[in-house]
Amino acid sequence: MKKILFLHGFYASGQCVPALALHESFKGRAEVVTPDLPMHPKDAVSFIRGLIEREEPDLLIGNSCGAFYAQIVAPVMGIPALLGNPHLQMTEFLKQRIGEHQYKSPRNDGKQNFVIDETLIEEFAEMEAIQFNNCNPDFKDRIWGLFGEKDTLAHFEPLFLKHYNRSFHFPGGHTPTADEVRTWYVPLAEKMLESI
Repeated sequence: MKKILFLHGFYASGQCVPALALHESFKGRAEVVTPDLPMHPKDAVSFIRGLIEREEPDLLIGNSCGAFYAQIVAPVMGIPALLGNPHLQMTEFLKQRIGEHQYKSPRNDGKQNFVIDETLIEEFAEMEAIQFNNCNPDFKDRIWGLFGEKDTLAHFEPLFLKHYNRSFHFPGGHTPTADEVRTWYVPLAEKMLESI
């Protein structure tokens, strides 16, 4: 059975709507692993790399910040990735949101509150500066982008297309609904899995 590793967005968790929709859509056909990611980017990338080594997924699917991480890790670990509304400049997103916040879906550790501060923004800035360092010609067609036409948060298709060839659109916003995951994400994921 094929295995998919889903990487959620910044405010989300492994229990977010897209994660649950992927579980439901692939039930009996592929195992879907949906962990809670650490908030700090270096910790998150290290965690994801360790998880890939243990779980050996066939495909990464990321949304927003999770897609940012997937793009960084996929070429290094040799795994294809589907990037949903990749947020490739997290610093701009975070600078407008300094202060205390709550995750939008439950986390396994029970922690629902977190703080965005200058230190966190600087950590993301360091990672943004090197995020495309591991791009290579072999991955131009193995990393696909899926962009919501009503996304008001991330507008990075032009930047994505400087590095990768396969770009798709869906008529939704930044965070896909369960129906949008089933209608747009799942068929692309299936196509990617078939080509492995």
